[in-house]
Amino acid sequence: MGETKITKGALEVDATLFDFVTTSLLPGSNRDEGDFWVNLESLLKEFSPRMEHLLRVRDDYQSQIDDWHLNRRGSPHDHEAYTSFLAEIGYVQERPTSVQVNTKNVDPEIASIPGPQLVVPVDNARYAINAANARWGSLYDALYGTDVVSEDDGAEKAGAYNPVRGAKVIAYARSLLDQHFPLNELSHATSTGYKVIDSELRVLSDDEEISLVDPEQFVGFVGDPAKPNSIFLKKHDLHMEIVFNSADPIGADDPADVADVMVESALSTIMDCEDSVATVDAVDKVRAYGNWLGLMQGNLEVEFDKGGKSVARKLESDTVISAPNGSEKTIRRRSLMLVRNVGMHLMTDMVTLEGRKIPETLLDAVVTTLCGVHDLEKTSGNQNSPDGSIYVVKPKMHGPDEVALAVEMFDRIEDYLGLGRNTIKIGIMDEERRTSMNLLSCIDKAKERVVFINTGFLDRTGDEIHTSMEAGPLVPKTEMKAQAWLPAYEDINVDEGLAAGLLGHGQIGKGMWARPDDMTDMLREKIGHPKSGASCAWVPSPTAATLHALHYFEVDVAGVQAELEGRDTTDRTAMLTIPLLESGRELSPDEVSSELRNNVQGILGYVSRWVGQGVGCSKVPDINDIQLMEDRATLRISSQHIANWLHHGVISDEEIISTMEEMAAFVDEQNADDPEYHPMCGDLDSSIPYQAALALVFEGRDQANGYTEFLLIERRQRMKSSTSSS
Repeated sequence: MGETKITKGALEVDATLFDFVTTSLLPGSNRDEGDFWVNLESLLKEFSPRMEHLLRVRDDYQSQIDDWHLNRRGSPHDHEAYTSFLAEIGYVQERPTSVQVNTKNVDPEIASIPGPQLVVPVDNARYAINAANARWGSLYDALYGTDVVSEDDGAEKAGAYNPVRGAKVIAYARSLLDQHFPLNELSHATSTGYKVIDSELRVLSDDEEISLVDPEQFVGFVGDPAKPNSIFLKKHDLHMEIVFNSADPIGADDPADVADVMVESALSTIMDCEDSVATVDAVDKVRAYGNWLGLMQGNLEVEFDKGGKSVARKLESDTVISAPNGSEKTIRRRSLMLVRNVGMHLMTDMVTLEGRKIPETLLDAVVTTLCGVHDLEKTSGNQNSPDGSIYVVKPKMHGPDEVALAVEMFDRIEDYLGLGRNTIKIGIMDEERRTSMNLLSCIDKAKERVVFINTGFLDRTGDEIHTSMEAGPLVPKTEMKAQAWLPAYEDINVDEGLAAGLLGHGQIGKGMWARPDDMTDMLREKIGHPKSGASCAWVPSPTAATLHALHYFEVDVAGVQAELEGRDTTDRTAMLTIPLLESGRELSPDEVSSELRNNVQGILGYVSRWVGQGVGCSKVPDINDIQLMEDRATLRISSQHIANWLHHGVISDEEIISTMEEMAAFVDEQNADDPEYHPMCGDLDSSIPYQAALALVFEGRDQANGYTEFLLIERRQRMKSSTSSS
């Protein structure tokens, strides 16, 4: 978007990006600047036309599906004929009989240890550092500050420290220690001290010395064995750390000097360049690239104001502990970091090839990989990947051919950067219907690189709505999770991961818990993810990671997966069950209005921040003022659902506009205390965020695969221009 361009061969490079590459990215990488631009040009010439071809294939499939439905308009939907049709056109391919993942040099946080996974916008340095450091979280803080511990009986959490609430927190934490690290006969709640004698942990209670029921759970300590600073316990390959400090206000009141219980929490973090950011030009993108580079170099730091005080954050260093046998053991203190690139459908002018925009995903792949090289070639300091890998999550891929092209792309990048084959690992987002239907084939195409498959309800539903747009009006969005295709989709994702032998090489993941303030509900409901056989699931905050980690202490995911390997594979044609509104069902005006108001409020609440402020992911209050952690997938499902109902006459243009105007005022009021917010209602006709929301709905049916990025990026660029010139 910048006006100054630097010419390199057939490339014209935005000056901001060029400066980043030459002054930050290449120094210290042992890669030549001239080779970098020559190789980038070669990569773009080879893969740009191939990506353009695959995008045309997407459009062709959609046209054929639209025509199939249009030719049968007015007739009952024939599921069997529809399934046969999709196979005939190649949309659904034959399932491979045998696939064996063989990805090597995968770090254990991904290969073998189940646990929570954070997703964070990498353009925000503070969030990125917090997420990287969320490998460990304070259980005391997580319990004290959330609704997991009730505020009944004088245990309110507002204001200064409440000792009544503190006592409840400590009791809760001690009960967890008893559950996961039981003692012979007695309880951690009655402990008066902890020490190490003859390589064994001893817990003091009055005049007794008690041992763990399973002594192997004790893995080490820091400090003097007779009075350690902390001890480390392990279950299901996850650690808890009991911290002792008699000088701490909490520890001083504890008979055993326990000041906190730390939980190994976010084992891995996806640093996101995609749905949770709003990067629309070189300035935005370089900020994201620069933060990722700093994370890989290990030197990213940020200073910010908090409560009137300047606070500095940097990456935590590992801890060396004494193991029971006297040897030293290293405890990692940072999440294993992956980076998510943008999808193949986005084009950018940050670099042009012979005057034409290029696929942004190609630029992402080259730059984020070269950032990862800084980690691999460190000679000192903590490494992100001691096993020597760079982890790239690939979103929005439609089917095996697109996965195969991504593999070839990374082959070429490895050649250009002098990396060993399959150094770059791929995470496959299972969020598009053609990928879901052909997931085992997708895994097969990347079987030497794949480390990750992950379901995502919002994007997957958005694609479902757009793909089935001409089939008829769909059920209300609030009913989507009860539709037949969704449990089949979730089950098959696990089935195919197990069938491909992904265990020991990568993760089977599940989607986000979107309500960061409702941790009691999360503890009750999200345990379903490890019980389903998933080895990781997404969480919206470090606190949520600490609490969700408790599920992995409770559930033996490896045991669940072993049991599931013997179950019958779910019939994948169940995923083709279109969530149509039942024939003859008449929605009441109240049902239609409630659905429309919910969807419109969600769109405006998010777009007003994305377009108005450049915030790609944040807590956004819904129509009931419940805080939801939203990213771009929210818009895809909501805008496509309104577009579907508009197309089939369930709602009218006038109803949409009236609701938009009502909800614009409502969203303005919800954001009245935000000094950075741009109110919409002063002049709706000139409000760029409001007009963007209208476009998402009224132009939604024409957007490729229902994606929102094309409209959002253009409006955000316009917003930046208007605010910079005013």
